[in-house]
Amino acid sequence: MRILVLSQYFWPESFIINDIVRILEAQGHTVVVATGKPNYPDGKVFPGYRALGTQRESYLERIEVLRVPVWPRRNGGALNLSLNYLSFVIAGLTCLPWMLRKYDFDAILVFAPSPVTQVIPAILLKSLKRARLALWVQDLWPDSLAATGYVRNRHLLWLAGRMVRRIYRHCDALLVQSRAFIEPVAHYAERDKIHYYPNSIDVHTDNAAVAIPEELERVLKQNFCVVFAGNLGTAQALDILVQAAEQLRDEPDIRLVVIGSGSRLDWLRAQQQALGLDKLIIAGRFPTGAMPAIFAQASALLVSLKDEPAFAQTIPSKIQAYLAAGRPILASINGEGARVVSEAGAGLVSPAGQVQPLVENIRRMKHLGAERRAAMGAAGRMYFDAHFDMHRQVAALVEHLSGTTES
Repeated sequence: MRILVLSQYFWPESFIINDIVRILEAQGHTVVVATGKPNYPDGKVFPGYRALGTQRESYLERIEVLRVPVWPRRNGGALNLSLNYLSFVIAGLTCLPWMLRKYDFDAILVFAPSPVTQVIPAILLKSLKRARLALWVQDLWPDSLAATGYVRNRHLLWLAGRMVRRIYRHCDALLVQSRAFIEPVAHYAERDKIHYYPNSIDVHTDNAAVAIPEELERVLKQNFCVVFAGNLGTAQALDILVQAAEQLRDEPDIRLVVIGSGSRLDWLRAQQQALGLDKLIIAGRFPTGAMPAIFAQASALLVSLKDEPAFAQTIPSKIQAYLAAGRPILASINGEGARVVSEAGAGLVSPAGQVQPLVENIRRMKHLGAERRAAMGAAGRMYFDAHFDMHRQVAALVEHLSGTTES
């Protein structure tokens, strides 16, 4: 197939769509990527790029990538995020039809974590190219707008819902990353368009291993380390990590190790310093190639989300990464993500937003012993192989893109 992948986020930003594109091409499909200038999650345009102007480059030296200008996210906040989202829509509508004028496509795939507005340029391209349009829904709009607190006005949320309904109407297929998404999405779209298509990671990637700093390696080896890896934003309930670190002061060898960056990184550092939290290690962001070594040395891996209905319906993509790593999981989440961890037998689950049950689970995980924790990790990896293998998932994606899937 000739496939256009449209996503506001793409390599060198770290997202699942990077591996999806690579495997699509490896399976014999012709793939072109349309995206923006990389600036996630820190809000600064990556070195080698500039916010203004269009750009063409090659991903893995064989996949063409077309980039349009965007307003960088900067330090987050409603204004900067709104300008970031709007700039991609405007640039996509004005630049991409010309940049893609000589291309023909059978299908267009939109990878859609927030914002869902990034689908709008794809709707125009669908008409121009007479291609099938599939939207891979990663966040529930307008629900996630309310859950993160970016929009609280009910009239604005109602308008956002109307926009979502119109966007979904133009899509030929709606792929949802969680079964719990089906009913909320069906509120805005025809049910027969909706297909369950979960996130995954590629465990067979040949990314070169990256060594981790000696100081971090020493901390991981000498302590019982609970590692939280990923975006540090509003949704991740970072206040729970701070409160847990406070309550674990009396545990001499327990550490909470935070890997990543995001809009709340500065807040987290300020809390660490103000409260004197020596149990909380903020290690910063590391390249993808370093994560296997970090996960392998972690005593347990932590995932947390705010106590919001919209987040209970999602499966955070880090859960698949944690399952694939074969390490035990501590989950401070509700709903679908909690169900997956429990169903896999991969770890211990506590309710979202409740620090005391999380602290109890951390202590319990430590006292289970290495053999029991290893068994949890092995169960998680078996569950991953059965449900989330990326190469099988990409083959299923092609069926959705071609319209030949039966479910």
